Amino acid sequence: MKTLLAKPWIWSFVAALSVWLATIAVTRGASTVGLSQAALTFAAFSVLVGIGQMFVITLGPGNIDLSVPATMTLAGTVTLKYMDGQNGLILQGLVIAIAVGAAVGVLNYALIKALRIPPIIATLSMSFIVQSAAIWTNRGLRIKPPQVLADFTTSTSFGMPNIALIALLISVVAWVLLHRTPYGRWIAAIGQSLPAARMAGIAVDGSRFVTYLLCAVLAAICGYLLACFSGGAALNMGTEYLLMSITVVVIGGTAVAGGDSNVPGIWGASLFMFLVVSMLNTYGLGAGVRLIMTGVIIITVILLASGRKARAR
Repeated sequence: MKTLLAKPWIWSFVAALSVWLATIAVTRGASTVGLSQAALTFAAFSVLVGIGQMFVITLGPGNIDLSVPATMTLAGTVTLKYMDGQNGLILQGLVIAIAVGAAVGVLNYALIKALRIPPIIATLSMSFIVQSAAIWTNRGLRIKPPQVLADFTTSTSFGMPNIALIALLISVVAWVLLHRTPYGRWIAAIGQSLPAARMAGIAVDGSRFVTYLLCAVLAAICGYLLACFSGGAALNMGTEYLLMSITVVVIGGTAVAGGDSNVPGIWGASLFMFLVVSMLNTYGLGAGVRLIMTGVIIITVILLASGRKARAR
């Protein structure tokens, strides 16, 4: 138990469970199933973008991808326009979404490497270009997703939302990449010390390129699924996921300084972020009070995790 409590990511799950119990207590258990299903569904989208952002943040200080929301919007818009509601084009639409993400990832790293622009500035600049492309592509159209895909993204299997199952599968793959492959060891080493990683013969440029590529692809897949889940692609569909993708990484126990990442914690943090808003809404608090309390709760969780991590060392 002491070993478990020493893990920084456990506190995101503790916080999520506490908030879930507090919400259920107010409703006297009436919304237990519905709240749980909704939490898993909406947390899954945060998990998808959070995992990609986690890989980037693991590379060390200054590494962050601010083009995530724009990538989601462009992927969702382009794929829905291509599929045009036809069930037979679902797989092709997914391939196009991945291609959009890959293109954004390549351009992001091209700005960072070739032009020597800091990652934050490079990805922010790219986000404006990608968002402009999304606006040009969308042109105010509201195209419905293929019915089969819309039904899939809003349904459940084995008692869990299909979106959550997809996010869980990707989480397992991410964990394997981090802990069972040379790539995971390389980005951890880069995050801990870039000069030392170069001296050790690690393929620094290749690892960083793959990381930004992976982040953009995951954002594009998330945009593809979110557009189908919500019944269409809106130009602001990815806005809330900019801060969310960073918040769930930090609350989940990943070191902001890089070199130490955590996949399970992203799930706990994503569930917590959705549940805390649901709890405050259930209590009928005003928007201003909700924002203040959300910030206070997040700070508390981070302090608890940081304190436990420091004592564990």
